[in-house]
Amino acid sequence: MAQSVMFLMTCAALAGGLMTLWGSWYLITAVMSWRKPMDYGRHKPTTRFAVVIAARNEALVIPQLVGSLMEQNYPRELYDVWVIPNNCTDNTGEAARQAGARVLDCTVPVKSKGEVLRFTYRSLMGEGYDAFVVFDADNVVHPDFLREMNNAYRAGARAAQGYRDSKNPYDTAVSGCSSIYYWMMNRFHSQGKAGMGLSALINGTGFMVAASTLEAMGGWQTHTISEDLELTVRCAMAGVKVWWAPKAITYDEQPMSMSESVKQRKRWCSGTLQVSQDYLPQVGRGLATPQGGLLTDLGSTMLILPYQVAALGNLILAALAAGMATGRFSPLAFVGMLVLQLGMTALGSTAAAALVITLEDRWDSRLLPALGLYWLFVFSWLPITLGAYRRKTTVWEEIRHTRSMNPMAIPSGRKVSF
Repeated sequence: MAQSVMFLMTCAALAGGLMTLWGSWYLITAVMSWRKPMDYGRHKPTTRFAVVIAARNEALVIPQLVGSLMEQNYPRELYDVWVIPNNCTDNTGEAARQAGARVLDCTVPVKSKGEVLRFTYRSLMGEGYDAFVVFDADNVVHPDFLREMNNAYRAGARAAQGYRDSKNPYDTAVSGCSSIYYWMMNRFHSQGKAGMGLSALINGTGFMVAASTLEAMGGWQTHTISEDLELTVRCAMAGVKVWWAPKAITYDEQPMSMSESVKQRKRWCSGTLQVSQDYLPQVGRGLATPQGGLLTDLGSTMLILPYQVAALGNLILAALAAGMATGRFSPLAFVGMLVLQLGMTALGSTAAAALVITLEDRWDSRLLPALGLYWLFVFSWLPITLGAYRRKTTVWEEIRHTRSMNPMAIPSGRKVSF
């Protein structure tokens, strides 16, 4: 019995040590988010943008997005808004056309957003665009978005991620939790990585990639269901850092029910597993190249799902070791250790959520339900991750967006200037 206890304690200590190393890297990243973002200056508007929107049954929300893009503080002759309907059963294309967009009907089979973007790039590559900007159909866009992306491009960025904000943080506790999650990604991940001279993550929407970068990579060659992470990795492998452009703001519709949130996050987890499986060996081989720093950091990001599983295993090992510490298994000690560890995680998650709400200047009484339940939102990642390991999502499932709103009515306490 004593040998069994010692073995469990040793395994728990080793697993805990490795997890601490991984977690310390992200703690350093979070601390570096206190550095002010790089000022890209003010540059003459000369970048010609293709604004690309993949849309599936989005007739209800697409007019608001297109309307916000038509009102950009950027010369109208320097950008075109392209909506690419795919697998639609409603009048998305006509709604987009009436709002002022150009419509490009997708003529290839579509299982994921990557097929739409690849088709669009091939269709527009000869049109003389300097860069492609991608949005989701449920977004609305800050009037200065293209101006800020032009500043980043002229300062040298060949890929850049904007600030992904929320247009419905107060609708439900779930939409509030999702909003807090993205504020954390903006502040503690992207801004922290930028503070360390590393690459921000392309985050699904509100990003820019130069036409020259895509051409050098052989086109829009993403094949997984997580095309944003895959594109980030491909950029790093090509030596292209994703710049952080926090003044380029997109407002995104967050899921309002737990079922929709689970569907969305299961797709993310499945896509991350696909990217890890396809690219981790190449990332490992590239660590000794000039891109090694970017690739090492992205490798740690691709390991986030194994980390979650390891955390669960470490929790069980630690609880078993506590339960057997006296030589006989004690259910009370076992349960007590579980409650202690889970309680500390819940408190830490809530504290982190409160911190980001404070740093991003988002305090509002309507966020209190989300703040109170954020720990549960964090814990729910684990069964989603385990489900993705058991059965990956391989098809881009439709999530209906219904939060139609005037762009001028978007609530945001965040200060845009730095």
